[in-house]
Amino acid sequence: MNNELIESKNWFQSNWKWIIPLVLSLVLISGYLLSSSDENIMDFAQAYNDTALYEKAIEKANSNKRVLETVGEIQPIDKLAILEGNTIYTDNNTSVVLSIRIKGTKSKGKLDITAKKMGSEWNYKKILVRCKNPKEEIRVVDSN
Repeated sequence: MNNELIESKNWFQSNWKWIIPLVLSLVLISGYLLSSSDENIMDFAQAYNDTALYEKAIEKANSNKRVLETVGEIQPIDKLAILEGNTIYTDNNTSVVLSIRIKGTKSKGKLDITAKKMGSEWNYKKILVRCKNPKEEIRVVDSN
């Protein structure tokens, strides 16, 4: 009878081929998230709390005949749309460029806003509604 000892591998030895790439990926993703500017996080927080900025823009868009024909009446923005969108504040948070998804009664699209804050009110430089079906850009406000 042959008394050979069968050596079993420990958990790491059995699984190192997928553990190392996973750990490296997590380190790279964490590094990227930590190195991305804190300003972006602050911009999202600011837009999240400044509901008047996008509510008044939607009000103006909903008064545009072409928007109503194409997208329908734009529904109130949910808070997740702000986090999914792009927001950039400049000039000590008195200027903003914002792009968020919208949902109308007829179709979906994007709402692009460029505005400057005068006192406590937003002065809109541009409000643009973009939709895919039909592919169209509707300029609600354009003071450029």
